[in-house]
Amino acid sequence: QLVESGGGLVQAGGSLRLSCAASGQLATTYNMAWARQTPGEQRDLVAIITSGGDTTYADSVKGRFTISRENAKNTVYLEMNNLKPEDTGVYFCNIPSRGTWGQGIQVTVSS
Repeated sequence: QLVESGGGLVQAGGSLRLSCAASGQLATTYNMAWARQTPGEQRDLVAIITSGGDTTYADSVKGRFTISRENAKNTVYLEMNNLKPEDTGVYFCNIPSRGTWGQGIQVTVSS
């Protein structure tokens, strides 16, 4: 299971940190990802971290978002800085290889 937390409402230019708590050793064993979905749009990956710690970002968030993992807590984070209104959406934690998704959490960035 994956449980997201940390979403909310923030003004443009602000920051939020999302957390994804995974059950068992999921977060330490598998590549983990964050995805974003806006109304009427598909769910797109924004950041991926491998089990070895390598990271990849969508061009739209590169330089502003940072994905990280804390193995001792079996948790993955998404630090989001310099947020823009177009970052608004529901953010999901994901294990790509297993097709496992969290329930999603709303992030709203006001202009």
